[in-house]
Amino acid sequence: MGFAGLIAVGIAVRWPRLRLPVLAPYLVTALVIGAYLASETFIEDTVDENVATAGEAPAARGKTRNEMLARGRFESVAHPTRGTATTIELARGGRVLTLTGFETDPGPDLRVYLVAGQARGEGDVDDFIDLGGLKGNQGDQQYKLPADADLRRHTTVVIWCRAFSVSFGRAPLRS
Repeated sequence: MGFAGLIAVGIAVRWPRLRLPVLAPYLVTALVIGAYLASETFIEDTVDENVATAGEAPAARGKTRNEMLARGRFESVAHPTRGTATTIELARGGRVLTLTGFETDPGPDLRVYLVAGQARGEGDVDDFIDLGGLKGNQGDQQYKLPADADLRRHTTVVIWCRAFSVSFGRAPLRS
């Protein structure tokens, strides 16, 4: 966007007759992009889904209830983040990740990643499973885990801002 602006200004200075046809579309585009980023950055989005719950001990004999696989508390990385992330094996089959008591800053294009290793730094996200867009920056929410997700390897939940390649917060999962 900055490079395009420099070119537009250069054309407008060199050829004054083209000032309006060149600068007007650039300014409109810049305003639209700025408005989008501002709306995603400053508007709170609260969700309150019914999330699966689980006991800590495995069920005796057949699976008649949900089983907690791992849990971790969110830690702030680049933005204040709090809440609990829990992976749960459902009694009816399948696995989910739940975020409860969750809260972080709003931001553009926030994603929920399940990351291999600890992902300690702001940009320390290489080997990950993308669980989808963050449903809201506040509230309880749930994400389906792929059947082939290796939860022994992917042990950290990261809230990732794809637009700026930065981690908002992370939750190391422990069994």
